[in-house]
Amino acid sequence: MTFIGIDLAADVKRTGLAVLREGAGSVVVDVVRIGATDEDLIDAIRTAERAGVDVPFGWPEDFVSVIEAQARGTLEAPASTGSEWRRDLALRATDKAVHQRTGLTPLSVSTDRIAYPALRWAGIEARLRGLGTNVCRDGAGVVCEVYPAAALKCWGLAYRGYKGVKNSAQRSELVDSVSEKLPWLDWNGHRGLCAADDNALDAVIAALVAREVERGRCEPSPIDLTEKAKREGWIWLPGDEPFAPTANECQ
Repeated sequence: MTFIGIDLAADVKRTGLAVLREGAGSVVVDVVRIGATDEDLIDAIRTAERAGVDVPFGWPEDFVSVIEAQARGTLEAPASTGSEWRRDLALRATDKAVHQRTGLTPLSVSTDRIAYPALRWAGIEARLRGLGTNVCRDGAGVVCEVYPAAALKCWGLAYRGYKGVKNSAQRSELVDSVSEKLPWLDWNGHRGLCAADDNALDAVIAALVAREVERGRCEPSPIDLTEKAKREGWIWLPGDEPFAPTANECQ
């Protein structure tokens, strides 16, 4: 079984792609690369059992409605433009759910620079949909939205302070911790790149979460948010312990 992880950036040069292959008793990191183009990502997703993508799949419904109404000049004046009103425009239902479980708040796709890679994903999603790939934003298809930092926290691992050149020592320690937590993960020569580049490491984490989703060990959207998740996206959070492969797993 093949699992894809994508740490999507607006800039191709900073986009990480990882390919994991599950076999008998181990999960092998087949590919890790930085500099993945749209075509690279589309080709990888179309061959995957499941692909985890670190990027918002959609925008808050309230934000979309306000922007559309403002563009038409039909926006009704809110009772207040205070923080509570703005919060519903800035955060999706899944962002609030992640905060409730982990204490972490994902970057706002409405108000932060994460919107730039989200726009790139919107274009990739459209191309995949045109090719007949199920890219339902709630994770019911091939792709699922993931949040590596939150996944690391769910697993009891360091989830802050490992990004950027200045934090290479912390990132190397995190790679060691991942290896201890997941002794069945075979880095297959890619450990050094993941220690050197957070985009590569996040891509591997994204692929591991995609595997957890496929194994039914992540939290889907609750019933009352099912339709909203199809439009806004849903971040899949793993359980406390990653699923270990069995020795008789089919190649």
